[in-house]
Amino acid sequence: MDFELTEDQQTIRKAVAELAAKFDDQYWMETDTAHEFPHEFYDAFAKAGWLGITTPEEYGGHGYGITEASLLLEEVAASGAGMNGASSLHMSIFGMHPVVLHGSEEMKRETLPRIASGGRPVGFGAAKPGPALDPPRLTPFPARKGHHAG
Repeated sequence: MDFELTEDQQTIRKAVAELAAKFDDQYWMETDTAHEFPHEFYDAFAKAGWLGITTPEEYGGHGYGITEASLLLEEVAASGAGMNGASSLHMSIFGMHPVVLHGSEEMKRETLPRIASGGRPVGFGAAKPGPALDPPRLTPFPARKGHHAG
């Protein structure tokens, strides 16, 4: 088994590192301190086409696999972006895989191109007390508690 990076993979690493380097420590300190989503960073990666790295080509992506996506996030995390930068991108890159595998053709046509281009960010929320940091324990329906659901 050959573990050397292909030419495409080396190109991905280099291009991602160059783009991530445009966002300096000051940018990350400000967004981290303000607890803000790094919109400029996300938009730059969307504009460069990186959000569609694993999206099939017929839906506006590059059609690469998990190895290439992992290289992308590794380079982002290694830059000043750290996990803040990586976590801002990862759901748009990895989160749509169930749609690619199991979504209807209509769903794929409607959502995947918009996500790959950055026009529809993808997120995951887990804010319920208790299993919030243990997603497999989340319940799919909130329980009514008086006038509130919780």
